[in-house]
Amino acid sequence: MEKTNKSIPMGFILLGFSDQPQLEMALLFVIAIFYILTLMGNTTIILVSYLDPKLHTPMYFFLSNLSFLDICFTTSIIPQMLWNLSGTDKTITYIGCIVQLYVVLGLGSTECILLTVMAYDRYVAICRPLHYTIIMHPRFLKQLAVVIWVSGFVGPLIQSILTFQLPLCTHHRVEGFMCEAPALIRIAAVDTTFVETELSIASILYVVIPPAFILASYGCIARTTLRMKSSEGRWKLFGTCGSHLMVVALYFGTIIAVYIQPKNEYTLKQSKFLALFYTVVTPTLNPMIYTLRNKDMKGSLRRLLDSNKSSRHI
Repeated sequence: MEKTNKSIPMGFILLGFSDQPQLEMALLFVIAIFYILTLMGNTTIILVSYLDPKLHTPMYFFLSNLSFLDICFTTSIIPQMLWNLSGTDKTITYIGCIVQLYVVLGLGSTECILLTVMAYDRYVAICRPLHYTIIMHPRFLKQLAVVIWVSGFVGPLIQSILTFQLPLCTHHRVEGFMCEAPALIRIAAVDTTFVETELSIASILYVVIPPAFILASYGCIARTTLRMKSSEGRWKLFGTCGSHLMVVALYFGTIIAVYIQPKNEYTLKQSKFLALFYTVVTPTLNPMIYTLRNKDMKGSLRRLLDSNKSSRHI
C-alpha cells in the first residue's frame, strides 16, 4: 500500500511519454510547430475581426473570444510540455501544478460554454432573423462575454480545491504531460469517491449538457434551413454552420473521450493522445476551419493585405 504524504510536496513528476524517448523528441518538434501555427492563426483572426468594420458582428465577436481563449489555453500547457519533452527534467512545482490545473480547467470549461453560446447566436440569426439585432445588441454581447468567462472559472475552482486537499502518494508521479484532475486523483492515497463524483457532475455540466444544447439549436436551424426555397441560401447557411459544427465535434469528441470514458490501463494510454489532440491540435485547426470555409474572413484578410501593399507603394 502506498504511503501518504500529508505535507505539501515540492513538486510533481509529469511522466508523459518518458518511457518512449524517441516519441518525445518527435513530439517536441511537432508540438512546437503546432504551437506557432496556433498563435499565428488565432492572432490573425483577432486582428482581422478588429480591423475590418464589416466583421464587427456578434459572430466574429464570439470567434475572436474563441481565438483569444485558444491562445491562453495552449500557452498554459505547451511551454511547460515543451520544456519537459526537451530533457530529462519532467518536474513541475507544486504551485505551478495548482495554477495549471485551475487555468486549464477554467479555460476548457469556458470554451465549452462559449461554443454553446456561438450555437445560440447562429440559432437566433437563422431562426429569428427579424429579432437578431435586438437580441444580440453590443451591450448584451459584452455582458454575455463576462458571464461566459466568469461561469467557466467557478466550477473548476471547487474541483481544484477538492483535488489538492487529497493526501497524495509519496512518489508524486503524474501519469500525463500536464496537471489534470483525473491524473492527480489517481495518485491520491485515500478513497476518492466524493471527488470523482464531483468531477462527474462537473463533466455533465460542462461536457455533456452543452453539446445537447448545441444539437438542439442546430436541429432548429436545420428545420428552418430546409424550409428555404433557395438552394444557394441553404448551402450558404450549411457552410457557415458547418465550420462551427466541425469545431464542436473535434473539441467535445476528444473531451468526452478523456473525461467520460471508464478508466483502465488501455484507456489511460489512449487518453494521453486524446488530450494531446484537444490541447494541441484542435486550437491549431480552429482558425483554419473558420478561415478556409468562411468567405467573409478570407475577403477581409485579402482586403487588409491589399491595403497594406498599397500603403507601402505610396
